[in-house]
Parts: sequence; C-alpha cells; structure tokens
Amino acid sequence: MAVIELHDAYIMQDVNTILQKVTFTLEKGEFVYLVGRTGSGKSSLLKTLYADLDLGSGTGTVAGFNLPKIGNSGKVPYLRRKLGIIFQDFQLLFDRTVAENLLFVLNATGWSGKARKQQRISEVLMRVGLANVAGKMPHQLSGGEQQRVVIARALLNEPLLLLADEPTGNLDPDVADSIMRLFVEINNSGTAVLMATHNYQIIRQYPNRVLKCEQGQLVDSATTPFQLKD
Repeated sequence: MAVIELHDAYIMQDVNTILQKVTFTLEKGEFVYLVGRTGSGKSSLLKTLYADLDLGSGTGTVAGFNLPKIGNSGKVPYLRRKLGIIFQDFQLLFDRTVAENLLFVLNATGWSGKARKQQRISEVLMRVGLANVAGKMPHQLSGGEQQRVVIARALLNEPLLLLADEPTGNLDPDVADSIMRLFVEINNSGTAVLMATHNYQIIRQYPNRVLKCEQGQLVDSATTPFQLKD
C-alpha cells in the first residue's frame, strides 16, 4: 500500500511553481531521503504533503487522503493524525513541561481519559529513550533530547508516515547519529519515513532511496541513479 502517491503534481508557493510534474510513490514502511539545495523545494514538497500548501495541479494522495480536495473538505486535521511531522527547530512550547507538550497534542487530536493519555505519554517517551524527562521544561534539555521529544510527539498517534524536515540539522555529528538510529528503529517497526536532509554523511551511513529536488524537477534514485556530491 502506498502512503504517498503523486502524479504530475505541481508544488506551488503562492503563485510560484517550485517543482513541476512531480511523480513518485512511497510505500508503507519505506524509508526515503529528500535532498536538494536550500530553496530547491524540499520544504515546499513536505508542506504540500501535510496540506500546509495546496497542491497546484496533478493528483496526489497521502495516507489515503486526496490532496487536491482536502483544503475545502475540513479533513486536514484527520490527515495530520496519520502523520508525524518533525521540524528542525523543534517547535516545542517552552512554557510547558515535556509531558504538557505531549498532552497538548493528545487533547488537540481527540484523545480522552486522563490515565490513557498519561500511559501514551509514558510509552512514547520510553520509546525515544527519555523515560525520566516528563516533568522537565524544554530549556532544561540538550538539543538532542529536545529532538527526541519532538520525535515522541510525532509518534503519539501511531502515524503511518513520518515527515522530517532536516531533523539532524542543528545537532552535532554524534547526536545526529543517535537520532538517525532512532529513525531507523521506528522505520523497522513499520512506519514509513520521508526525511529531508543536507547531511550526505548520514545517507552514506544509512543508505536508502533518494529523491532530489533540482532545477524545478524531482529526480528519483530508483529510476535515475545519481551521485551525491557535498
């Protein structure tokens, strides 16, 4: 089953075409990298996939939701419950504890039952190796720990797909590697991952299929092999 399917899709930012005739499929449980220079369209593509930007034209489905029609259907929140979205700059609420950050998402996505919510928060924090930080404030954590909290937040609703935008971009190499191992472990348990990254060292260490944004096109290493050049 495909979790992403785009065909002749135009990725737009306002009235500007960023990528054209984008066609690719990402299967359930697959791990794919998204590369390209700054401004080449990586973030715009990810935003289109989680319906922050409208699909310009063409066809596309993500987690079974039809992208061209989703903006007017009121279904964007339901799409996002099927996704885990991970940002480079964390986007944690700094006036709340780790547990309160996670609780905010559970409340926003319709969870009920105090004990059930606390149980889920404990589960995801344990999953990312942070069982003891629930009561801490984000500023008390290292960058790597904050990113693990962001991954825990993304896992709350057991997503079919993780969309990660430069998740190791602000981390030193050792921390980046530990975050990458966590992504591999999550992927091995059946969650598909699409990760935008500039870190070609990580791609060489953990090789997978690569999509490259280049000159308004999306090139797929599965059909058009290419060299990664730093």
